[in-house]
Amino acid sequence: MRYSTVLIVSLGLALSLSQATVKAAENAEITDLLSLYKDLHRNPEISFQEEKTAQRLASEFTDAAFDVTNNVGGHGVVAFLKNGEGPTVMLRTDMDALPVKEQTGKPYASTATTVDEGGNIVSVMHACGHDIHMTTAVGSARWLSTHRDQWQGTVVIIAQPAEERGAGSRAMLADGLFTRFPRPDYNLALHVSADLPAGVIAYTRGYAMANVDSVDILVKGIGGHGAYPHLTKDPVVLAARIISDLQTLVSRELSPLDPGVITVGSIHGGTKRNVISSWVKLELTVRSYSDEVRKQLLDGIARIAQAEARSYGLPDSLLPVITNGDYYTPAMYNTPELTEQMLPVLRKALGEKAVLEVPPVMGGEDFARYGRQEPLIPSHMFKLGSVAPDVLERTRANNSNLPSLHSPFFAPEPKASITTGIKAMTAMVTALLPVSN
Repeated sequence: MRYSTVLIVSLGLALSLSQATVKAAENAEITDLLSLYKDLHRNPEISFQEEKTAQRLASEFTDAAFDVTNNVGGHGVVAFLKNGEGPTVMLRTDMDALPVKEQTGKPYASTATTVDEGGNIVSVMHACGHDIHMTTAVGSARWLSTHRDQWQGTVVIIAQPAEERGAGSRAMLADGLFTRFPRPDYNLALHVSADLPAGVIAYTRGYAMANVDSVDILVKGIGGHGAYPHLTKDPVVLAARIISDLQTLVSRELSPLDPGVITVGSIHGGTKRNVISSWVKLELTVRSYSDEVRKQLLDGIARIAQAEARSYGLPDSLLPVITNGDYYTPAMYNTPELTEQMLPVLRKALGEKAVLEVPPVMGGEDFARYGRQEPLIPSHMFKLGSVAPDVLERTRANNSNLPSLHSPFFAPEPKASITTGIKAMTAMVTALLPVSN
């Protein structure tokens, strides 16, 4: 055999061995990440109780050579890695689970319970995919730490508490997130989707999720005997009138081109069928995109409730009391220029068919708060497909519905979801933090 042939064969064997070694390392990494995912899934913690989850993530980020600070805005974790001069990119994951009893039948299903802030014993489940988010963040941190030759600048990864309560981002910002730690030039996040196949991601330009306000209305009246309604001012009847008229805010006062939702999700009043109560409590969720529409809806709710009470003959002392509840998140706005910049990057990393465009939704996400800090920070959150393709195909064939987020039956396909999320995140970071020539 000639020398050149021997050399070629030797090089081919060495390359083959190198590829095999890389493949083995990749398999070991995903095996370890799946173990982390299952451990996080088995041990969920609800909002404001994420102590052990935060400790686990802090340990993982420390092992990846990040500088880690605990207890930022409650149980929040901030980890950053500086790799020379350059911009700063922030990646956010959320940590909290939901008071849901899992019914997926998975061998790693949660059986956890806890005592909530009301003193009730509740089951706990990661029914919104935050365990996928956390595992993806850890995998991205590991990759970025071991591939520092492919990017230059600073990466900040935050593990945020209380996303489900719309409070975690506010608390971390109030605790100096952007003053105590490197302030990002770009914010990135992902959220699992319950109706897209694992292996794909989806994007939305501009508004992607809504302003979410919770509003409480205490409707007052003059109670009495159910047999003598003429001697009362029935708050149940007044509440019904208010509920009906509130719907005209969207149907008759907003432009048809401006989305808005007013849902009265809870009505409580009265104690017995023959007693007219002196109060009824309404609990509303209010959704919008723009700040102007948000104000129009909130102002309109107060105007209609009070006007109906006056028309009912109630004095000012018995006008409804309108209060904003404890949940508010601003609209999630994906900076269009950043979205456009990232699309070719994502298509190259995942393939053309793995990057889809989807319309906005009226759900809420408090990641939006980070981008609204002055001066405004370009931000993007993409959706991460999480449904096993065979499950999706079977569901469509049967013309049935997939379990939604927050369902006790929601069971993402972890391996493809996590690997896709890591590829997408690391591709975007390396594109935003290029190595200087």
